Amino acid sequence: MIFVVDDDGGVRDSLRLLLECEGLEAREFASCEAFLNAGGAGEGDCLILDVHMPGMSGIELLETMRRRGDMLPVILISGRTDTTTCNRARIARALAVLEKPYQAEEVLDLVRRALDQG
Repeated sequence: MIFVVDDDGGVRDSLRLLLECEGLEAREFASCEAFLNAGGAGEGDCLILDVHMPGMSGIELLETMRRRGDMLPVILISGRTDTTTCNRARIARALAVLEKPYQAEEVLDLVRRALDQG
């Protein structure tokens, strides 16, 4: 199961379709809070997570997960990255930080890497 958390419905849909075309199961969430409330992180293989969202940011969710001991592989995506975000992502052991627009094959390669880790 690959989780996709992004406040942009178009991005969520396109990532879900990309993953499903590869034979992977995907579940979408419109916010970090919705993902946390679903409580299914332990059932997943990978999380594709937007950095900049209203409410809790993706980097805050990643840090929260790590504090709880959840080592689910996380791929961060962002329309804009900065040194602080990249450093926080590295410290929280994100699998990667991809800048939009990303290539489909980039995402799939990282998801495969996450699946190989599990």
